[in-house]
Amino acid sequence: MNEHANLGVITCGSLAEGLEMRLDPSHSVEQVRAGKFVVVEGQDFDFFCMITDVRLDASSASILRDPPPRLSLLSRVLAGEHTFAVVSLKPMLMLERGVADDQFDRDDHLRPVKSIPVHFAAVRDAGRDDISKVFGEEEKKRFFNLGTPLDMDNVDVCLDLDRFIERSNGIFGKTGTGKTFLTRLALAGLIRSGKAVNLIFDMHSEYGWETRAESSSGKEIFVKGLKNIFGGRVLICTLDPQSAAKRQVSVDYEIEIPLSSIDVEDVAPLQDELRLHPTAIETAYILRNKYGRNWLRTLVNKDAGDLKEWGDELGANKESLAALYRKLSAIRDLPFVVEKEEKEIQGASSSKASISKVVEELRRGKHIDLEFGRVSNMLAYLLVANLITRRIHQAWVGDAEKYMATQDLNDRPRPLMITIEEAHKFLNPSAARQTIFGVIARELRKYFVSLLIVDQRPSGIDDEILSQLGTRITALLNDEKDIQAVFTGVSGASALRNVLASLDSKQQALVLGHATPMPVVVKTRFYGPEFYEAMGMKDKQQKKKEAIDILSQFPAG
Repeated sequence: MNEHANLGVITCGSLAEGLEMRLDPSHSVEQVRAGKFVVVEGQDFDFFCMITDVRLDASSASILRDPPPRLSLLSRVLAGEHTFAVVSLKPMLMLERGVADDQFDRDDHLRPVKSIPVHFAAVRDAGRDDISKVFGEEEKKRFFNLGTPLDMDNVDVCLDLDRFIERSNGIFGKTGTGKTFLTRLALAGLIRSGKAVNLIFDMHSEYGWETRAESSSGKEIFVKGLKNIFGGRVLICTLDPQSAAKRQVSVDYEIEIPLSSIDVEDVAPLQDELRLHPTAIETAYILRNKYGRNWLRTLVNKDAGDLKEWGDELGANKESLAALYRKLSAIRDLPFVVEKEEKEIQGASSSKASISKVVEELRRGKHIDLEFGRVSNMLAYLLVANLITRRIHQAWVGDAEKYMATQDLNDRPRPLMITIEEAHKFLNPSAARQTIFGVIARELRKYFVSLLIVDQRPSGIDDEILSQLGTRITALLNDEKDIQAVFTGVSGASALRNVLASLDSKQQALVLGHATPMPVVVKTRFYGPEFYEAMGMKDKQQKKKEAIDILSQFPAG
């Protein structure tokens, strides 16, 4: 099919409800897909539109009451003239016609839709030049190729990374739709560009080193991690060095967390996970007020038989104190929680590191992948993510306030993006009000810190947080509540729901929001050898050839 061949003409529509196109008889309705990108050629403007729905219609109801036999001469006579397909279009952008390519500027010439085209305006497939004008062309610094539009393999859909890091973003999709691959793609683009430094809470050790993945044929394949691709720019930190040893992968730091580093604010968000009553948290504050930063160490090292007398001494509720003792002992038993202080951790071994070391490396511009290994239970994940992110946020707030005072670009903090999986655990309606993740999501980039939240159940995330997300990359979702949640705060969501529901279960995603000028369905970029090479990774044979070429420049002997 010619990419500029007319698909049909506009027959009716409105600014609020969208446009309707009568499909040209020369085109099969079976080749028209929801999510496809088309251009309506008006008199003064080109309208970039997305196909949102397709339906069959007829010029007379009597034809439908007495349909002709399938493939009969009468059915062929009626086709196109009296029976036809109607395609629903959602206008997304307007572009003034007649603008020369060398004068085109995306910021000036891409306009929001404020009008509609005339009757019988021609509709055509979007071409390569149209897509490039709207989404930009890949370059290392600003635009990152995320994939290709539906039915177009020779043109890229790019994320604007400058806009992507300005706000918190979300990657959603049900289990098995490729959320991890989408996240790897986005993170690789950020690392290559240097636009932001990344902290990845890697719950299942999927992002750092090579990991197993399923192929379309059902066979197991192994794909490279970010450390494989970017080398020393990515640091692997682990909470479970034994797991790394069994997988035969090297790590840069083994993280240990002192009991004295854990504050009540780190424990409070764990109420649901630990099944703590609110009075137990009040008791924790009593302990903190009396013992300071050693409150937790004092509690978990107490003898159980002394709790009653101790409660009388503190003036605390005895049942709450006993419950706090039982529940928080689980924290002491985590393998990465230690009795020693941070200075002792740093001095013990160059391979050991505390939270302050993680913050220091992020400030230096190193990307951190924090692996949980075999301690990827939800208690460990919630505790560590809350603990580290609170310290990081404190550091970035201080740096941002210094920058605002000096207005010296040398003091400007590096933009930081924190990637969290199972995001609804941190950002559900109750947790979002008290965890640091809720604060970060609401503050946007005020302090140069944003989130990349990855989840299969967006309906569990607070609506206020969802409405603040800048860009949403969404694979297939089936649950009606999850679909509704993804479109929280999105105008024209009803037209996009059909598009989302029609996605394939693999390698397709709906991208919309701040980092793209209009919603678009993409066939996501293949995460494999070509991608690794595009990101700058060199295999052993290539490195060997380069070494031989260098040596060949010198005389023998």
